[in-house]
Amino acid sequence: MTPGTSRLPPLNGLRAFEAAARHLNFRLAAEELSVTQAAVAQQVRGLEAYLGIQLFERLPRRLALTEQGRAYAPEVRRAFELLADATSALRPAPERLTISVTPTFASKWLIPRLPEFVEAHPFVDLRILASEKVSDFRRDDVDIAVRQGNPPFGPELESDLLFVQELIAVCSPILLPQGAASLRPADLDGQVLLQDAHDLWPRFLKEAHGVGVPAGARKLRFNQTSLAIDAAMAGQGIALVSRFLAEPELKSSRLVQALPGILRGQADFHVVAPRHPRRRGSTDMVRRWLLEQRQELPA
Repeated sequence: MTPGTSRLPPLNGLRAFEAAARHLNFRLAAEELSVTQAAVAQQVRGLEAYLGIQLFERLPRRLALTEQGRAYAPEVRRAFELLADATSALRPAPERLTISVTPTFASKWLIPRLPEFVEAHPFVDLRILASEKVSDFRRDDVDIAVRQGNPPFGPELESDLLFVQELIAVCSPILLPQGAASLRPADLDGQVLLQDAHDLWPRFLKEAHGVGVPAGARKLRFNQTSLAIDAAMAGQGIALVSRFLAEPELKSSRLVQALPGILRGQADFHVVAPRHPRRRGSTDMVRRWLLEQRQELPA
């Protein structure tokens, strides 16, 4: 034991005393420290024995600090604050990084995966910029983006394919006839077709099934695909969506593929970043993480 540490009282006793002095209650101190009330009382008694003084008066319904305890408590608290400040100074400051995505991509794909990201990368302060508007990397202080389109996106940008756009028709299982695995195109007559701003139902039915939109089909339009997916889960109609966005709901059977066939979209999803990013390390790390999250979808 070094000369410096030989003068220190038991640290567990100090922690117990400091918490009990703030609460004037062993039970509340125990809850804060995640130990038993008996353990706190024992640690305080051990500290008092080490110091050879009484720090608390044990009254019938409460604790009270003795004169020595009142003098000792703020000094112990200040010592713990100094330790906390010194420890914080050793840790690297969080590196801030902004990722631009659409609201649908954020809610249906990115947000469910964020807890895993935060756990794996605690020193990255991630800012999500969710907008249908294509963000400008410089003007909007964006470091990395997920964009739907076709490369090249610009001479100063580089991109990686994240998802191929494959559109499928989905609906709640309650819309299927009893015993049927899916609908037929003729069954769309009288159904509600949920669509986003792209309105790809005519192209899907023509290319996948060689038919047009039934005259009796009704339409309900949303400005975001996520709303169409939510409406489909609620049994309000049939949505045409990118398959990877609906994959969790398909796996959990909250949605089913309403019609066979896939429409290959004309614009895929890419991870895009400047060729010379301002924050090279964190940008590359988030880029790798996004690409690692890709899962093989069933054919």
